[in-house]
Amino acid sequence: MANTHKRLKGRCPIINAFYSITLCCYSRKPLLANYLNARLISKELALFSKNNSLSTICYVIMPDHIHWLLQLNSNPDLSNLIRKFKNITTYRLNKQNGTEGKVWQSNYYDHKVRDGEDIINQARYIVANPLRAGLVDNIRKYPYWDCVYL
Repeated sequence: MANTHKRLKGRCPIINAFYSITLCCYSRKPLLANYLNARLISKELALFSKNNSLSTICYVIMPDHIHWLLQLNSNPDLSNLIRKFKNITTYRLNKQNGTEGKVWQSNYYDHKVRDGEDIINQARYIVANPLRAGLVDNIRKYPYWDCVYL
């Protein structure tokens, strides 16, 4: 995910568009393998969506990264929203764990969803991530995900 700022230069997110986002923990540390940390992120995703006028379609919290499918409802500034989410969760995770320092890599990956079929494909990809990683053999056994389609 190096040089994200170069890849995103000139890109203009659009209101009501869907985006698939991947946020990685700093140095790919498995900070989110901890139940309390994953639960905090899950709660923050719901609060952040509500407070920032975006819709979370689905997400999965992996040990060292998050996949998040969202729709921008009124604020088209995707990079600012991601920065804000990272700042809030960094503060709360550090406070919860009595730590200081970075939680997230400075960059992120985004994919603008093209159409309805792409939304379904992205949601399936996101939800199946713990299966592909070998964390569980059935997605029902994985506690850190949600999807409006299921």
